[in-house]
Amino acid sequence: MLIDSAQLETFAAVVDEGSFDAAAQRLQVTPSAISQRIKALESRLGQVVVMRGKPARPTAAGEAVLRLARQVALLEYEAIAAVQGTVDALRLPIAVNADSLNHWFLDAMLDLSEQFPARFVIHREDEEYSAEFLRNGTVLAAVTGDPRPVQGCRVVPLGKMRYLPVATPEYADRWLAGKPLADALGEAPLIVFNEKDVLQHRLIRKLTRRRLDPPVHAVPAAGAFHQAVSIGLGWGMIEDQVADPAIAAGQLVTIAPGKYLDVPLYWQHWKLESEVLAALTAAVLRAAATSLRRS
Repeated sequence: MLIDSAQLETFAAVVDEGSFDAAAQRLQVTPSAISQRIKALESRLGQVVVMRGKPARPTAAGEAVLRLARQVALLEYEAIAAVQGTVDALRLPIAVNADSLNHWFLDAMLDLSEQFPARFVIHREDEEYSAEFLRNGTVLAAVTGDPRPVQGCRVVPLGKMRYLPVATPEYADRWLAGKPLADALGEAPLIVFNEKDVLQHRLIRKLTRRRLDPPVHAVPAAGAFHQAVSIGLGWGMIEDQVADPAIAAGQLVTIAPGKYLDVPLYWQHWKLESEVLAALTAAVLRAAATSLRRS
């Protein structure tokens, strides 16, 4: 059974853009043509591959087809480049956690863009969850916190990000002074990035050996998260590269001196003999080596 490459391209466009109409605009065809291609693909496979919603999403069967579509697009790009010398920009969907994106991953993107006409499509996701984007075919590579390879992927260690528990001096005086830290942490407000961010609660358990339920503010943007801590809204775990200068300037203090959490990061990517993927991996490793801890 052969699958038409135009059908694969159309299916990936529908998933990427979230609707048949938006996919039609991207591919410069009519919405009717998009619908016909998807129906033909589903007829050939005997499976529904797209959930018609807002946004359109792949079904369980569609996830396998989406992985194939990504791989075919990458290999076609390289084959055309080898024959013609010049090609249109390649879309590279990648999952990256927010802190890596803010501090070191952009260097890898710049590095690769100087070698290939790549168009990055970044999916921001917590490192503990980003591997799921590889499983369902959304991305071809991801920065993850999981050393276990997703089926069909390779894993390369990148290093560790160190996080320090910090707050303003005024916050520390108000909420933490004059009482045992284990008691204070049960009442002191803290900042999390979102519901997936468990760093603060991990540190609490490390320090107290207890599960506490303090007041929580969710601030789902890296810059705003840092600002929330810096104005005294709560304490939070901040990367040492950001926290250390503020501590040295007296703007922040560590709420548990000498305590920190190291988060190992890994680069997972599909097992493809691809020049672009190899160059991307090399660029990521170079960027990580300048920013992440090795031990």
